[in-house]
Amino acid sequence: MEFGILMGDQPVGSSAREHLDLVLRKAEAAQRAGFTYLTIGQHFLYDGFRWFQPVPLLARLAAEIDDHVRIGTTVLIGPVHHPVVLGEELATLDVITGGRLVVGLGTGYLPQEYATMGVPFAQRYRLLEEMIEVMTAMWSSDRVRHHGRFWQIDDLPTHVHPLQQPRPPIWLGAMRETGVRRAARHGDVWTITPQQTLEQVDALIRTYAAERTERGLPLNPLPLRRELMIGADFDDAVARFAAVARGKYEAYAGRGMTLLDDEEVRNFGDTVRDHVILGSAEECRRQIADIAAALPVGPLLVRPHWPGMDVDETVAYLDHVGREIVGPLRELESRSFTDFLETPAA
Repeated sequence: MEFGILMGDQPVGSSAREHLDLVLRKAEAAQRAGFTYLTIGQHFLYDGFRWFQPVPLLARLAAEIDDHVRIGTTVLIGPVHHPVVLGEELATLDVITGGRLVVGLGTGYLPQEYATMGVPFAQRYRLLEEMIEVMTAMWSSDRVRHHGRFWQIDDLPTHVHPLQQPRPPIWLGAMRETGVRRAARHGDVWTITPQQTLEQVDALIRTYAAERTERGLPLNPLPLRRELMIGADFDDAVARFAAVARGKYEAYAGRGMTLLDDEEVRNFGDTVRDHVILGSAEECRRQIADIAAALPVGPLLVRPHWPGMDVDETVAYLDHVGREIVGPLRELESRSFTDFLETPAA
């Protein structure tokens, strides 16, 4: 089992220089702790929190990563970008990283980001599908011709190709069945979101597998996003998690991410119990082992930093998780897709 981190946002009250230092220290500590995936998401004109843009930030981090570590996006808001611009930027980034880029794409959830870019929010899913088609053609061919609904390219040469052929791995985020089917058709894996229960994930993986199998596409382990907090015991872990994460959950609900409603956020302790890894170190290891035994997943991606945590707290979290989780579970293997599909649904 491999482990990765999500490098997210920081309150705008901290300086940009401090924020960059936090990211660099986080990357250093994560690698020291045994994490092998470093990823970041994306937002634009975001209220109260700063999101460094992924492509230039990951290019900076490429100079800091070990040879066995991969970096990537989880997720880029694909449809607000022109596919030629984004495709060439990502191809360049794959070259810079030595072919260790993972391209995580999604549609986001904020209509104002689309309005600002002059992109129709209602068309976001069709835009995402078409942009993947354009970028894949750019990455894998010497010339590209595309006549689609949104973009027209008349037999033009391509000049920047990624080292990974035919393309870097595309991870598509999705929360519901329609999106999971889209991920199966257009991506290489579906990135499992952190708020879904294991029962929900089990059913959606079967949907994903059926869609892939129908098209003769390979089945690879699925990246799993999960929040993780170690405490003296379960109740202590819940209290620790609430102290750092509750505000962010409230912000998500307030901005329209409807996976958790206002009532679920108010009943925070009860809400997080069914989708966050919580407990003593031993209990957390057992929960992860149970997930790996039940589902074809990996890597497991966790958030080591919540807005408001300082550098020392973040480094201490990574050191602790590396010592108690990453190291002891390094040899853990997740369930194969073959075995998973031979077993009736949970």
